[in-house]
Amino acid sequence: MRITVFGATGGVGREIVGQALKGGHEVTVVVRDPDRLPERLDRAAPHAAVRLDDPAAVRAAVAGRDVVLSGLGSRGRKANGVAERLTGRILTAMEAEGVRRLVVVSAVPVGPEPADDPLVDRLMRKAIGAALAELYADLARMEAALTRSATDWTAVRPPKLTDGPLTGVYRQVVGGTPRSSRSISRADVAHAMLALVEDPAAVKRGVGVAY
Repeated sequence: MRITVFGATGGVGREIVGQALKGGHEVTVVVRDPDRLPERLDRAAPHAAVRLDDPAAVRAAVAGRDVVLSGLGSRGRKANGVAERLTGRILTAMEAEGVRRLVVVSAVPVGPEPADDPLVDRLMRKAIGAALAELYADLARMEAALTRSATDWTAVRPPKLTDGPLTGVYRQVVGGTPRSSRSISRADVAHAMLALVEDPAAVKRGVGVAY
């Protein structure tokens, strides 16, 4: 597949790029700061420094691609509308170029709460939701923009991200959230995103992933 990856210098984005290259895909890496791209990816994949406020540059980055994957998001608690704003620019470019498949990172709290979640998990989720309310509100607005778009989108919703290894073994629920979702490695989130690209059941759906 011909893949464009936004947010490739982030933890999930780097994993997407590395795993996609190992899978034999043609990968174009889009970064705001090329100096933050790991050397191994710098050598292995074509990349372009793209200002996401430059519509022509974003369109060029997605033109002719089979799928766009995005690891974009806030790096801190102050989201400042980053996910909504930057994803909106990608959506505009994809619609202009007729590129349909998009897979993005969201978060478990944006999805539905499992009806059978234990009390401790419900309380934990509520506390985390309160502490990171701005970040999750930004992701919720991002997902609302996805639903209004003409793209065939999927929003992958992980809980707490870790730097653990790629296992390929995790739970996922299309349109829902795994019970007691507590953590998952960035490597396995990337694995799930790449696997879901060709899953028709995941089109225009949120997918909860967790160990």
